[in-house]
Amino acid sequence: MNPVIVIPTFVSARRRKEGGSVLTTYDHATPISQPGELPRLLASLQKVRGAGQIIVLVVSEPSIENQAAEKVQSVVSRFPSLNTVVIGAPELALIQQRMEQLGLGKLQKEIGLSGYGAVRNLGLVMADVLGFDSVVFLDDDEVVDDADFLQKAMYGLGKLTKKGIPILAKTGFYFNSEGSYLSKSQDKWYNHFWQQGKAFNKWISKAMRGPRLSRSNHTCGGCLALHKEAFKRLSFDPWIARGEDLDYMLDLRMYGSDIWFDNQWSLRHLPPETESEGTRFRQDIFRWLYEYRKMEYSRTQIDLLQVKPSSLEPYPGPFLEPGITKRIRLTAFLRSLARPDKKAYRKAAKAATGEATTYAQRNCSKYFEFQFVWPELMARMENDQILRTALMQSAAQRQASAGNGADRLASAQAALAAGRVGPADAHRGGRHRSGCDERDSPERRGINKHARQRLHDGASTGRSLSCTMACS
Repeated sequence: MNPVIVIPTFVSARRRKEGGSVLTTYDHATPISQPGELPRLLASLQKVRGAGQIIVLVVSEPSIENQAAEKVQSVVSRFPSLNTVVIGAPELALIQQRMEQLGLGKLQKEIGLSGYGAVRNLGLVMADVLGFDSVVFLDDDEVVDDADFLQKAMYGLGKLTKKGIPILAKTGFYFNSEGSYLSKSQDKWYNHFWQQGKAFNKWISKAMRGPRLSRSNHTCGGCLALHKEAFKRLSFDPWIARGEDLDYMLDLRMYGSDIWFDNQWSLRHLPPETESEGTRFRQDIFRWLYEYRKMEYSRTQIDLLQVKPSSLEPYPGPFLEPGITKRIRLTAFLRSLARPDKKAYRKAAKAATGEATTYAQRNCSKYFEFQFVWPELMARMENDQILRTALMQSAAQRQASAGNGADRLASAQAALAAGRVGPADAHRGGRHRSGCDERDSPERRGINKHARQRLHDGASTGRSLSCTMACS
């Protein structure tokens, strides 16, 4: 296979205790004046055999987007042995321009450099445009020690299990700073109603004792491999506050596929300290309430497979059950008594009863609406030579002369405009809007059914994919 490595990196104007909006509050962002963890990851990738194209996606506030891309470019330039391209706001503008030319619209919320899900979707679009058949996602705060990391990433991907099930997505795991794959979450009295770490540890302990590849209830977004037959059919969810990796596993199941856990594929995860654990818990509140409402809404769609919490034991099933709101309030209250970040936890408790609930209700159907557009978008963008040329030109000019962002963008846009498609070639499909209580339309049912069938059949199209591994 021919994988591309995609690395999102997050840059901020300064170190802030308070985050941005629901979708632009990140676990950690590197202040623009500091080197961050990206150089450490790139240094480790120099030892990985078979490392080909690497794409670094630069996420920042709009006010520093050009400086952030130039900073990352200066970091990347220190590792000339790696074939790395930096994608920032100018390249995103080219992609949006091309999507408009193709009659797809800009899709700024769904594909972009703002929000975890949208950023990962941009990585998938880049892989599609450049013609790669698989994507390996890494996080910028990781270290790859295994020279055979990519070989292990590709193990089984695109193959069939002994039962004839295609493996189109797989995840590995990471070791923390203590050299353990278990969560460091403490089993304290104030976590009595929120045993996330304990539940995860129970699940992964069993998975590590099983066969090399087994169906996974968990997804490590920084150690994730996707086959093109998965990412051309299913996008990440741009509306989830965090946990877009685990959410992708749920989406795969709803559309008739699955994700697999490889207990021999790993790396080290060494994140910086979180500024505010209360703020992070607030993001988790938005995440789990949204996930619960999304799963609830999916059960009203007759052509989506139902994913029940009981099938996701011991993790994350308990976080998708009725009563999650009450557990959130109790946990936030108890932590506000015992943890240092008391004010943030009190604010989080209020969020559970107000804005987080409203956000979930307003947005829980939108991912399924976006799935109207995604397969068609990926089909039309695949191996797009015009866009590929414009993107590579923009990235190469940044590398050659940092600081001329406006001139670089104007030059690339001119090249893109020269290859513009005519109106007759642009397929303009109306986008469907609905609330969470809306039933499925005939058009969506057909698309959902087609997507599930392609997810199941795609890996075996036109080639023999016998799988000799021990797969459960």
